Amino acid sequence: MIEKTVAELSAALAAGETTSVALTQAYLEQIAAHNEALNAFITVCADSAMAQARAADEARAAGSTAPLLGIPIAHKDLFCTAGVKTTSGSKILHNFISPYDATVVERLQAAGAVMLGKTNMDEFAMGSSNESSYYGVARNPWSLDRVPGGSSGGSAAAVAADLCAMATGTDTGGSIRQPAAFCGITGLKPSYGRVSRWGMIAYASSLDQAGPLCKTAEDAAILLNVMAGVDDKDSTSISLPAEDFTATLNDSLKGLRIGLPKQHFTRGLNPAIESAVRLAVAELEKLGAEVKEIDLPNSDLAISAYYVIAPAEASANLSRFDGVRYGYRCENPVDLEDMYKRSRSEGFGEEVKRRIMIGTYALSAGFYDAYYRKAQKIRRLVKEDYARAFEDVDVIIGPTTPSPAFALNSMKDSVTMYLEDIYTIALNLAGLPGMSVPAGFVEGLPIGMQLVAKDYAEAKLLNVAHQFQQVTDWHKQKPSLTASAKTTEA
Repeated sequence: MIEKTVAELSAALAAGETTSVALTQAYLEQIAAHNEALNAFITVCADSAMAQARAADEARAAGSTAPLLGIPIAHKDLFCTAGVKTTSGSKILHNFISPYDATVVERLQAAGAVMLGKTNMDEFAMGSSNESSYYGVARNPWSLDRVPGGSSGGSAAAVAADLCAMATGTDTGGSIRQPAAFCGITGLKPSYGRVSRWGMIAYASSLDQAGPLCKTAEDAAILLNVMAGVDDKDSTSISLPAEDFTATLNDSLKGLRIGLPKQHFTRGLNPAIESAVRLAVAELEKLGAEVKEIDLPNSDLAISAYYVIAPAEASANLSRFDGVRYGYRCENPVDLEDMYKRSRSEGFGEEVKRRIMIGTYALSAGFYDAYYRKAQKIRRLVKEDYARAFEDVDVIIGPTTPSPAFALNSMKDSVTMYLEDIYTIALNLAGLPGMSVPAGFVEGLPIGMQLVAKDYAEAKLLNVAHQFQQVTDWHKQKPSLTASAKTTEA
């Protein structure tokens, strides 16, 4: 039962084929068996999950038809959860228990989802491998010596290994799509503002966006129906008419115009991934789509711009972690300045400190124009490239990553690691929706195909992805897990 999709579980629960209690217990047993090896969860909430499951079964018996009623979910550990530890993968928040729920958590709970716990992640979402987590690296269920991707690596590994039915993630430069590709699942980054960021611990506020990680495009549509919507507590959330993202999943792709960016099929891309993506596009052509090459001339500048803008915003956002109000505080500070310095230097990891320093430098008086302002100009050029492209095509398709999941500890310098996000970062700069769907295997590891649409056209993305998954079975492939035991109780 735990291998089923959200849509299948919902149908099974409605038909009385299982109960939320039985389902939740099965997932908790799967976590107990495999989390020690995978390290996908930082915190497991077994007791509260079972209580929520019993309440869900009672609600169903009373006639409730909430869309996710009784289905277990895991939350990336940067979504605030009332009464449960929220660490953002950092020592500096190792003892922080949130007094409130993030809007995303609140909406999913209102839809009936049962929270199993909080998943591992790169510290403050800064990373592409989950190796910067204070709680240790999460591992890829397809190969335990490989990374699951980042920063939502724990969520992706948990879904791929059937430790939960679905999970939340966040995407600042590819942090939903890249781990989805590495772990062989479906991941959706909505348009900026489509989903509330309130209660989500910020990395880079103009780039962060929450979204679902799940097994299929249909599941992503079901989750987005719940997660999306304006939020008065988030001034960047967009007020749009309510939309049922499942309504157009089965629309024909006849006449769909697909653009293939020539910049995404050049040096640096694993040839086997290029072949797999082109074969996947050929399947869409069989369904009636038309394909043409397009030009995104400024895409090569996206990484450089991103690694100025994101650290600059991070340096401001992370200034609140000072040892005064909450989180880690150094022992026996001699004065206030000593407390600030030591709490931050001891509480933050190396990658976070590196990005804070880069961001502070880029925002400093002598370098603001040379770096930050120029990066924002490049950001505008990137967005204009996409706007021009969408005058001629409906969807842009390419690889999600240049290579399959890489080995643990194999990236010896930060620049090489940053290049893992070469195909994903531009979407965050432009605020566009994108998703990764399983599209084959390379060296025995899953790889992803990235789909991009214009602003707020998530329904089109989900339609294309769903139709692709109707004629392929890459998303149905499962890793072979070796039993392991133990986890941490909330």
